[in-house]
Formats: sequence, structure tokens, C-alpha cells
Amino acid sequence: MRTSAYDPARAFQAVARMRYTERALAELWQHGLVPGELHLGIGEEAAVAGVVLHLRPGDATATDHRSTTVLVGRGVPVEPLLRECTGDRGGLHQGHGGHMHLFVPELPSSSDGIVGSAGPFACGYALAAQTLRPETVSVAFFGEGAANQGMLLESWNLAVAWRLPVLFVCKDNGWAITTRSAEVTGGDLRARAAGFGLATAEADGGDVGEVFRRAGTLLDGVRAGRAAFLRVRVHRPQGHFLGDPMLRLLDHPVRAGRPMTAGLPGAATHPSGGARAERLRGLGIVSARLGTLAASRLRHRGDPFAAARSALPAGEAARIDQEVRDEVVAALRRTIAATGGTEAAR
Repeated sequence: MRTSAYDPARAFQAVARMRYTERALAELWQHGLVPGELHLGIGEEAAVAGVVLHLRPGDATATDHRSTTVLVGRGVPVEPLLRECTGDRGGLHQGHGGHMHLFVPELPSSSDGIVGSAGPFACGYALAAQTLRPETVSVAFFGEGAANQGMLLESWNLAVAWRLPVLFVCKDNGWAITTRSAEVTGGDLRARAAGFGLATAEADGGDVGEVFRRAGTLLDGVRAGRAAFLRVRVHRPQGHFLGDPMLRLLDHPVRAGRPMTAGLPGAATHPSGGARAERLRGLGIVSARLGTLAASRLRHRGDPFAAARSALPAGEAARIDQEVRDEVVAALRRTIAATGGTEAAR
């Protein structure tokens, strides 16, 4: 029996909470309050919400380095999440984990920056669940680039061989950082998963309702002991990380491209034909990547936030939007104040 029927209001609330939390994290990073790279889940909200809305107490989640959407979707308070990402003692782990290593044992949920590690984590949760938490499941979230990692493929194998209650959710945006996934991945990932014996399905990551339905069908089988794989096509407008240089070059070709093209005149007149050809070949590779990225932007115009909002009457959508916005803005202001910042949260 499924966890619940689809509720568009609940779905929009989850998607909105994720979107505004990600925006708050972006603002903290832009103010210099989040150290290192920041990997946002903007664009993945429907892919995550459509799955976690099915989860029950005791179900486990194992995530990649974009874990904040999963935790927010599972009800983790926003403020300690934001403060953790700034390294503040008021964070989930007193600031020791940062945004890529968020753990919530009471859910349980864990995240890790190692590509593909969500698979072994999820299998570990599921193996423990067979003894400690019967009838619960675990869910692994990862990008399609991780599907070429041996540990993830081994996890698919073990999940089937040991009949582990695991759902593997592949958030497929077609890019493995700056490499087009199709250039380094043989065959079709869904067919590959089916080859291991996993039940499989596919969903549009712009439609939370569709993801919810596909995930619900798979989770019915997972709770009965048949591991499954769900591929969700998503589009991340911020690229691999906030400030992605590929996107900067695409959005501001003159300003961002000036350092890259500064050596072209010298390359064109270099006495060594080999050196000249190598530099021009490198520029050609970058140009081809930019063309592919621009084309993928044109193909993916759907926004899961806008789609989830449009499924509700205007008044109800506005009320939920305002409630969520107020919650996140208040948490952002308190986080900035806790770090000694003076910027006012918008």
C-alpha cells in the first residue's frame, strides 16, 4: 500500500521550501559565508520531492553532494541546515560537516562528496533495516555521472542479489561536471540497471506529480524486497557548482572569455605549427562544449517550481509561497546574524 495519495499543495510546499533554501544558501555563498564550492539542487526539486513525499519514519536516504533538498524535503529545520553550511556551531553538526557532509541520524540520512557513494550507503541502510527496521526502505540519490563508478554498480548487484529494499534515484542532467555524459557512457542507463535485475522507470524532473507516481509504483515493489532504479531527467540552471566557469563564459562571453582568448594572436603566429594547432584545438573543444551547453538550455525550459505552483489555485499557491518564503528568510537573517554578517536578507 502506498504511503499517501498525491497532494499538489503538499508537493508545492516541499518544492518551494527546497527552492528558497537553495537561494538562501546561494546568498550566503555570495556573501563569502559558505566556504569552498557550493553545489545547489535548484532544478532538482521535483526529482527529490516526488520521492521523499512517499517516505515514512525510519526510511533512510543516502545522498550525493547536493543533499540539502533531500533534508529540507524530509522536514529538517532550515536554520541549523544553513548554519551548518557556514561552519557555525549552531549548525546540524556544530559546523564540522559543511554542505557536502550532512548527516541526520534520527531520520536516518547521510551525504558524502565521493561520487557514487550513495549506493553503498543505501545498501548499508537497507541491510540494517532488514533486521532493525522491518518494512522500511532506503533511497540513494546520485547524478548520472556516478553510474560509471564501480561502487555504484556493485551496489545495484548486491541490492538485487540480497533482495535489499533500495530505490536508486538517478538525477540525469546529461552532464558529468563539464563532460557530456553521452560521450563517456556506453548504452542506456535504464537498460543497464534492468540488466542487473532492478525494476526500472523514468520520469520528467520538471513534473513533481509524474515523479511521485513513478516513484510510488517502484516503492511498492521495494517494500516487498525488489530493488528498483528511477531515472529522472533534470536541468540544473546553475551548472555543476555556483559560479560554474562554463556558465559564466556562456552568459558573459566577452568578459569571461577575454582571459581564454588572450593568447590567440600569439598562437596563430607561433613558429611551431604543432603548438599553434594544439592551442586552437583546445579552443575548438571549449567552443563545442559551449554550443552543447547552450543547446541543452534551450531544450530544458521547464521549471519544477513554476510547474508545481501552477497546479494550485492562485490564492492557495500565493499563501504557501509566502509562508515558506517567510520561514526561510527568517532563518537566513538569523544565520547571517550568527556569523557576524551585516547584510540584510532579501
